[in-house]
Amino acid sequence: MAINKKINVQGLEVVLYQNNEEDYLSLTDIARYKDAYNTDDIIKNWLRNRNTLELLGFWEMMYNPNFKPVEFDGFRKQAGLNSFVLTPKKWIETTNAIGIVSKSGRYGGTFAHKDIAFEFASWISIEFKLYIIKEFQRLKTEENSRLQLEWNLQRTISKINYQIHTDAIKDNLIPKEITKQQASWIYANEADLMNVALFGVTAKDWRDTNSDKIGNIRDDASLEQLVVLSNLESINALLIQQGLPQNERLIQLNKVAISQMKSLVENSILKRLK
Repeated sequence: MAINKKINVQGLEVVLYQNNEEDYLSLTDIARYKDAYNTDDIIKNWLRNRNTLELLGFWEMMYNPNFKPVEFDGFRKQAGLNSFVLTPKKWIETTNAIGIVSKSGRYGGTFAHKDIAFEFASWISIEFKLYIIKEFQRLKTEENSRLQLEWNLQRTISKINYQIHTDAIKDNLIPKEITKQQASWIYANEADLMNVALFGVTAKDWRDTNSDKIGNIRDDASLEQLVVLSNLESINALLIQQGLPQNERLIQLNKVAISQMKSLVENSILKRLK
């Protein structure tokens, strides 16, 4: 789960977070628009509505392979009866639902997937729903802009380090008075050293098995791989200056790639950028 974020909707703060890369909004916060002191009752009243139950059930059947439709039908048959009461906890535990979740702690309360949360907001107030969608879209636009900025920045860093890397090759590996073709072959050979250390294949091998894709192996790289690639190029430049042969550098670079990829995959900052 990502760090909680907030959007301000007509002076009311609504907390949201990501679960499995899906956005969830606080129903508890949305309910405060109607009554700040009885949010649990408002949510329970919404849940006992037949239209609400059908929305929840059909959403789960579309996106949740572990949903229990038989238990859902049992609730749907009771919907509308004066004696019928349904809490978020009971719904989640009985049907194995994932569209609604309960969280404890500082930002605790009842949360729902954005598809469901927007419908709840509509039940609270049509006007409020429109404002909450507007603020949510503004937040996602900002996140996408930041991601694009980080992506472009990382590619720029990668290009700068690549220039440092090729300069090291020129100064330490390329013999004097060789043809441009020979120099080009050495550059390509060293570039593939990075590819093998990080991706496990050369650029040509990748192209042979990915002929349907546009670009090259590095254009297809993930954000984590680009970060590691940038680091490998700087490290390789130092190893070249130290006079290590290519086979030894490959072993060391591969170890670095494995270690850094493991670290970056678990890094919460990069997860938030995705």
